[in-house]
Amino acid sequence: MGILNVTPDSFSDGGKYVGIERAREHALTMLGQGADLIDIGAESTRPGAKAVSDETQISRLIPVVNAVIDAVGSGPLLSVDTRNPAVAAAALEAGAVLVNDVSGASSPHMLPLVAEHDAGIVLMHMQGTPETMQQQPAYTDVVSEVRSYLMRRLDAALAAGVNEDRIVIDPGIGFGKNRRNNLALLGSLNKFTDLGFPVLLGTSRKRFMGAICEETVFTELVGATCATTALGVAAGVRIFRVHDVKENRQAADVAWACAEAALPN
Repeated sequence: MGILNVTPDSFSDGGKYVGIERAREHALTMLGQGADLIDIGAESTRPGAKAVSDETQISRLIPVVNAVIDAVGSGPLLSVDTRNPAVAAAALEAGAVLVNDVSGASSPHMLPLVAEHDAGIVLMHMQGTPETMQQQPAYTDVVSEVRSYLMRRLDAALAAGVNEDRIVIDPGIGFGKNRRNNLALLGSLNKFTDLGFPVLLGTSRKRFMGAICEETVFTELVGATCATTALGVAAGVRIFRVHDVKENRQAADVAWACAEAALPN
């Protein structure tokens, strides 16, 4: 899943792909590098980010969705990164097929909307909101708490009529978690893949890896991200949301080939 932020303030690429032509070209580049999905976001969810109105998100998002679909037709899957049902509705009507909701579809209108469109949904765990989530996140047992939360959201999605084959879960690395929490989740990815639903992993360029690697420049964390991609493949993760598609595609393909070679003939 290639990340396409059409925002002025995202944490590592804010403002870089604002404008229809620049966004379209970057989507085409990521597809050429091996992306299977393009996730388009019009509201930053970096730590401390403030909410953006539906109207602003839609005005940023829909022209880009239209431009990408016009350029590539019905081949790749387009996802919309939003927690707002009105934004999701506009994107689904424009041709997106998946809603990537960092709030776990907490709005009472999101899951019925997704079911109505027979669309996909990514249910992510986040403690707090983007504006507050890194203000002293706290857990007793982060793995079991995040897993239990996602199980509850799975039940809610199924009860709302969302197609079972269109539900993805995401433990929410970096969303209301400290470094120790993030590492615990990464070390226990099998606790999420064993739930039987596709798992999405989003670690791309995240700050906790920079602290480990003593690197403060986000764009220099490609190798660190690739390490988590290989780890995720080994644990059964199905989707990797990344900025650097080519490098992570290589990491995933090699890790998958190794896993396949280890299977009994």
